[in-house]
Amino acid sequence: MKLCRVVISLTLSLLILSGCGSRPKPANRESAVLDQTLPLVTLTKKGVIVGTKSVAFEWNSITNPKVKGIYVYKKSPNVEGASVKEESKLKYYTTINNRFSTHYVDTNVKADTRYVYAFKTFTENAEGPISKKIVVNTLPVIESVSWIHSITGMPRVAKIIWRPHTNQKVKAYIIERKTLQDEKWEELDTIEGRLNAEYIDEELKDNFVYMYRLRAITYDGIVSTPSVIVKVVTKALPKPITNLNATKNLPNKIKLTWDESVQKDFALYYLYRSENIDGGYELIAKLHNNVFIDKIKEHAKSYFYRVSAVDKDGLESLNEQTTILGMTLTPPLAPAIVEAKRVGASIEIYWSKSDPRSVSFTVLKTTKKGWFDESTKEFRGIKANKFIDTSIEAGSTYSYVVYSVDKNGIKSDKSAMVKIVIPETDKLVAVAKEAKVKEEKVKAKEEQVQIQSTIVAPSVDLDMSGL
Repeated sequence: MKLCRVVISLTLSLLILSGCGSRPKPANRESAVLDQTLPLVTLTKKGVIVGTKSVAFEWNSITNPKVKGIYVYKKSPNVEGASVKEESKLKYYTTINNRFSTHYVDTNVKADTRYVYAFKTFTENAEGPISKKIVVNTLPVIESVSWIHSITGMPRVAKIIWRPHTNQKVKAYIIERKTLQDEKWEELDTIEGRLNAEYIDEELKDNFVYMYRLRAITYDGIVSTPSVIVKVVTKALPKPITNLNATKNLPNKIKLTWDESVQKDFALYYLYRSENIDGGYELIAKLHNNVFIDKIKEHAKSYFYRVSAVDKDGLESLNEQTTILGMTLTPPLAPAIVEAKRVGASIEIYWSKSDPRSVSFTVLKTTKKGWFDESTKEFRGIKANKFIDTSIEAGSTYSYVVYSVDKNGIKSDKSAMVKIVIPETDKLVAVAKEAKVKEEKVKAKEEQVQIQSTIVAPSVDLDMSGL
């Protein structure tokens, strides 16, 4: 008896091996006759031990050599829809195929539930009288932890703390989670160790509600009732920035401004840029101020910008709704040549001012002698709307284009090209000279303007095909 109690208290499940064989019904059970002389199964003084998930039985030894084993009968809890007669009837449950067995453990039970058992001995052709009915009620499961608390308002994180369970049999805890949209609880994790009292749930949604509860697990696998439910609301994203503006009239730069963030735990701004409104945006600056100058070498270059606020926890506001277009200053419009003619020993070119931004003009002159002798000169800082070229020679072809220049030094596209041919037989007669315009050779090869091919015309004619 003492050994039996020790074994049962350590692990009830092991007793199955000590008392039970396989569960199939004997072949002769259905045709067996009642033999009142067979011994009755009688429990010992403390022959029933009830647990939460198991019930153990101990009976006195069966000494009759004719006995082959013991039938176990069981009445399970009331089943919905079953008749009163069906519910009150004991049913064959399993067979113990060894008369020397004195123990049986039923692990197919629920916690805090009423069951009824009975036993019969049997021989090869007969079965003995049924034993006295044994009514048992399994133990209720243990309660969960007595105190649990949640820490809310954290960035994409929930922290759950609790008071360790006082029951020394507890070995771990099951943490469960549920959202307002979920119907069932989700088992998140198992926290080993009775004294552990903290769980951190990460990678959560922003400004989202989560609910948590806890169950304790004992060393023999008993799971407690759930704890009270605690709620967590994760931290919201910073508010988006407002009043984002970008310039379109500054030379070689785009200036961006926006309203200062009112976020209490504001850290900095992220500035993104893309060449297309729906393209991939590149992070180009991390800023503490709400002003940024984007320096750009190209004229009329446009970019799309987005700005977001970032808090001290690294949460970043949404920025897709604040996309804005910025652009560097466009070049001024090219002047329109209205007249070009040869006057004696000079060539005169007149144009109209097409853009009010123009403050001066540049003339590019190309001289060609023969097939291979070609040179280019640039005349800058011209304030008037005309250019008189007195440096001409017979037997040469002259081509001219004019550029507008604004106060920032930004040069327009070239005007239409005019070309004048001076035949070798011409006698050049000088006319009254005007003040010379500043003359400069084109320094860089890449700055030279490619001469448009046109049909060479006599000096008396003017080719204005490009106008």
